[in-house]
Amino acid sequence: MLSKILTRGGPASLYLIIRYLKGITLLAAIPISTLLGWAIPGVTGGLVRLANSEVYRAGRYLELPEEPSLPLAAPRKPGDVVALFKDKTFIRSLRILLLAVVAIPELILAVMAIMAAPAAVVTMVLWPLDSGQFSLLGVGIDSLWKALVLGPAQILLGLYLLGWVAPAVARGHAHATRNLLAPTATELETARLSQRVEELTRTRAGAVDSHGAELRRIERDLHDGTQAQLVSLALRIGVAKQTMANDPEKAAQILDDARDGAEQAMTELRGVLRSMYPPILADRGLAGAVSALCARCPIPVELRLGELGSVPAPVEAAAYFVVAESLTNVSKHSAAGHVDVLLERRGHELYLAITDDGIGGARVNEKQDLLGRGSGLHGMVHRVEAIDGRMELQSPIGGPTTVEVILPCG
Repeated sequence: MLSKILTRGGPASLYLIIRYLKGITLLAAIPISTLLGWAIPGVTGGLVRLANSEVYRAGRYLELPEEPSLPLAAPRKPGDVVALFKDKTFIRSLRILLLAVVAIPELILAVMAIMAAPAAVVTMVLWPLDSGQFSLLGVGIDSLWKALVLGPAQILLGLYLLGWVAPAVARGHAHATRNLLAPTATELETARLSQRVEELTRTRAGAVDSHGAELRRIERDLHDGTQAQLVSLALRIGVAKQTMANDPEKAAQILDDARDGAEQAMTELRGVLRSMYPPILADRGLAGAVSALCARCPIPVELRLGELGSVPAPVEAAAYFVVAESLTNVSKHSAAGHVDVLLERRGHELYLAITDDGIGGARVNEKQDLLGRGSGLHGMVHRVEAIDGRMELQSPIGGPTTVEVILPCG
């Protein structure tokens, strides 16, 4: 019975004491925060984080699922009081001051619950040393019968406070914290939509940048490759036409060279078109195209294909290029001996995972590192996010490296 009381009352009293210490510190900081909060946005942001911390601690004490956090304080310029008091997150976080005030009587209860029984035992033993200077239940002890009657009564009261009252008050405080500080469904939805807008703005900007870079690459490939070949071809045909009457054999040789140049130009043009939308996707579908990529990889690849169903063309292209880029990275940088590729449909999403047993350490960088790694992964992220997909990279030093991609299909 005693162990049960201690198990219930100990954490409850500790919870209340810590709430008091945080609350009294917060109340003491109010004058400074009032002066600085309007001028320094970080002060109000700190109050919101403190409110989220209290909600989290309350949930931990109650052993309840974690509540959604208050959204971050709205961004504002220093001294912008209007934006400050329009911020619903900040206004809600101010309720923590009420809890700080309530924590003062709760501290008294917690101290009484912890100290009542030990104090009664000490008083029952030491009262004869200084009769009348010790007290039990607020009554001075100057005789043995008072010690024998009031001592056990205070012990029982202390155990009652510790085992039942303190836990009830702590639970009430925790529930009040969650009810007062947790965001409402409307606030959560507003925050979710704001976050979604920011995410879409970022991914669309990345998609535009990626699209622009892709167009510049195609233009460069056509200008430096195919166009140069076609110009050379036109010049050769012109020379052949001029020499046809005087030297037919030389004209024939020039035409043969022109034919080789035309074939090379066609090869380069097919390469450019293949980088835009691989023809193999139209011919063999996503499963066949990925199978061909895995078959051409110099490292052994285990391909696991699930049921794919109907996959939109942009999703097919994104998945194909992710596999192609990943296998290229593995071949060049990972020193892997085996690759595992999983491609399957999961509801309305296409799931792709590429895992290798290489040295790891892969990172997503906007520019290549000293070893020439990273920029390809950055392009993969842009390609995936452009169609509202998600990509996660796990590559600890020493491996393994896993690239997981989820692409919406509907």
